[in-house]
Amino acid sequence: MKYWIISAMDTVPKEGELVDVVQTVHWRRDAEEVDGDKTYYGDIYGAQSFPTPHEAAFTPYADLTFEQVCGWLESTLDVAALDMALDNQIEMQKNPPIVQLPLPWQPQPVVADLPTPEVSAQVK
Repeated sequence: MKYWIISAMDTVPKEGELVDVVQTVHWRRDAEEVDGDKTYYGDIYGAQSFPTPHEAAFTPYADLTFEQVCGWLESTLDVAALDMALDNQIEMQKNPPIVQLPLPWQPQPVVADLPTPEVSAQVK
């Protein structure tokens, strides 16, 4: 599953007749994939600037919706490339290209199965 997170929006207090005009959207594109009992995550973040809208296309800041701002991002960013990068992050977690093995000349630590200590019912 891939989804947007809007972290913040920078606004210009007044531009001409427009008030609180969104200039920059700080975003994250996240992905999550469940495979059996493991969950893998991917994350990309950035900031996207927008030009001042025409007065007829302007939505007051208080009336903006999450879906509308995500639409702005989807119309200006290469979402397919972002999603491919997220898929690659997850694939690298599932099948790491480099792993660190224990040194072959050192003995492996032995982990003993110790019995669980009993808790005394008496309080001193």
